[in-house]
Amino acid sequence: MTTRTALLAGATGLVGGHLLAQLLADPRYTRVTVLARRPLAQAHDELDVRLVDFAALDEDSVPTADDVYCTLGTTIKKAGSQEAFRAVDQHYTVAVARHALRAGAHRIALCSSIGAKSDARQFYLRVKGDTEREVTALGYESTQIFRPSLLLGNRDERRPGERAMTALAPLLAPVLAGPLRPYRPVTADRLATAMITSLTTATPGAHIHTYDAITKLANHQQP
Repeated sequence: MTTRTALLAGATGLVGGHLLAQLLADPRYTRVTVLARRPLAQAHDELDVRLVDFAALDEDSVPTADDVYCTLGTTIKKAGSQEAFRAVDQHYTVAVARHALRAGAHRIALCSSIGAKSDARQFYLRVKGDTEREVTALGYESTQIFRPSLLLGNRDERRPGERAMTALAPLLAPVLAGPLRPYRPVTADRLATAMITSLTTATPGAHIHTYDAITKLANHQQP
């Protein structure tokens, strides 16, 4: 079995936390390097945590890896302004992707959002669209972009609106059919599984995954 190394940015978030756990348990990965602003609570023989300043990321901050997983993200409320939000979700993400590619990475999986589009009316979706565009333009051998709708899972931070939608998710699923299927919620752990599958079975080029593709990838049998 071919072994790989992974680089993960966003390990303290909802999806990133599941990615970290699954990558460390995956026999295909012999090393998982995490770029983080602060130390992680966990330790593992195959885990390498690099403390970085994402606003001043440089080539020395990003080690060589085969696969890149990027789930960096915040909210405008937490960031404090639209500019600060764009810095995290777009500029930091693109910087990680750019430096990782220069360090020798071949494949990247990016967590974006349903509705992401550079000319979207909503600021959040415009930023996500701009991020997708810039990361794709870098020219990775394989770029896997994930556009989930509502993410289900336990977050450390409080998001009352999201909790309410999570409670309604079982009732909404049957309604979200046909053209609305991409808006069906997905659990964060299954999204993480889908992201890993997308890179371990990667095909060349840029690919965008919404609900149905995410579900198919998440159901793919892992070793």
